[in-house]
Amino acid sequence: MLAKVESYGLVCLNGYPVTVETDIAPGLPNYETVGLPDAAVKESRERVHAAIRHSGFAFPAARITVNLAPADLKKEGSVYDLPIALSILIASGCLKPVPRGAIVLGELALDGTVRPISGILPMLIDAYHKDYSIFFVPKDNAAEAAYIHGATVFPVENLAALVAHLRDETVIAPVEPKPFAGGTHKNAVDFSEIRGQTAAKRAAEIAVAGNHNILLCGTPGSGKTMLARALPSILPDMTFEEALETTKIHSITGAMKGTEGLVTERPYRAPHHGASATALIGGGTRAMPGEISLAHNGVLFLDELPEFQRNVLEALRQPLEDGFVTVSRAAATATYPAKFLLVAAMNPCPCGNRGSRTKPCTCSVSQIRRYAGKISGPLLDRIDLHIEMTEVGYREITDRKPAENSETIRARVTAAREIQRERFKADGIRTNAEMSGELIRRYCNPTGESEKLLRDAFKRLQLSARAYQRVLKVARTIADLENSETILPEHYAEAIQYRSMSMLSNV
Repeated sequence: MLAKVESYGLVCLNGYPVTVETDIAPGLPNYETVGLPDAAVKESRERVHAAIRHSGFAFPAARITVNLAPADLKKEGSVYDLPIALSILIASGCLKPVPRGAIVLGELALDGTVRPISGILPMLIDAYHKDYSIFFVPKDNAAEAAYIHGATVFPVENLAALVAHLRDETVIAPVEPKPFAGGTHKNAVDFSEIRGQTAAKRAAEIAVAGNHNILLCGTPGSGKTMLARALPSILPDMTFEEALETTKIHSITGAMKGTEGLVTERPYRAPHHGASATALIGGGTRAMPGEISLAHNGVLFLDELPEFQRNVLEALRQPLEDGFVTVSRAAATATYPAKFLLVAAMNPCPCGNRGSRTKPCTCSVSQIRRYAGKISGPLLDRIDLHIEMTEVGYREITDRKPAENSETIRARVTAAREIQRERFKADGIRTNAEMSGELIRRYCNPTGESEKLLRDAFKRLQLSARAYQRVLKVARTIADLENSETILPEHYAEAIQYRSMSMLSNV
């Protein structure tokens, strides 16, 4: 007898339907899986066999052939255990066919328990768009699937319970659709905890308001890391679309197992400076996402920037410009979104004391040049704001005057982001940092005093065309923070000062 059960596969972020076909024919007991299965799929034979027996059903003593169609796409992982088990039971006459338009997913334990799988959200979103509306998923994945409104999601605890449900002996209650409750800011440092560094905090607000990359250069203990950790607290709340985008990426890595089902807090990723290019950009045999994609819609913090390998830093150049990364490997090619706010931190010299008010620098000019030279000009060009930070004095540390908190700053940032969202609603972008050359000419058109100011700065600072455009983008954001439709000369002047860091230029 022949049986079919619909399931789903995943290639990077793209799902595709998989039909599990099982044929049981007379002959010597044998079990064969075809359809380009990987090792995990081939091993499902033993898991399925044990799960069926321990669930109280007889495993057919016959010739069993399981085909995973389409046969030209490689099938990976343990996601097909549950649909294979159901198809065997249907083919052996123990069970009626699964309802039309239903998708079955899940890994089986030897006792029949259904274990959670990775990548459930991108698979089900794609399936829903292909008119599948009934999903049988592992119980631990149900919270993630509950955000797909309009679908009926059944949380399956074990194989026996699913069979009883399909036989109408018992009922598995579908999960209630979950409304999106909005973004959260539970884990970030509050700006009120940062003492002093008024100029750096102002630059951080501008960076977040326009999603501009920022470089913090300063002496040890000046607060670079603390400021970076506080940035997520002033980012606007995630929208439902942003939460779905982010969750899909985290889901395929397995990070969503056992969570509430949706990423509601903007990601904050801080890889160690010993990270490889593969860890940062993505890769491996399955072309999995790296840190820059896991930071999508959030913050990527690179501390001790010059200590990263040169090839790792240079690999950032294309994603910083394009907002996505394409990972190519022999087994797969994947394109992942990578729109993140880059926050980089570095010391001004190897000893860290250059520019310090209290400690002398012991580095030679050649050592400083060699240290600064670890960061290439093209990469620096892609960082919009360059900020100098020095030690905080005793008076600032002990000042009991309450500092401005993150909630107040976030309100200004959110207002500026709303201005940008309205401005670019027909252009397919969200923030000033994403503006193309055409949009820059449309929304940033300096004239008169502003044009003279920019011309002088272009010559004096020897700006590249890319750096000049980034000055215009930052000026546009400063104007948005002040709710000004026109970019005034003082807005351009403030944007220019963020490209004139003496710690790097005067060596």
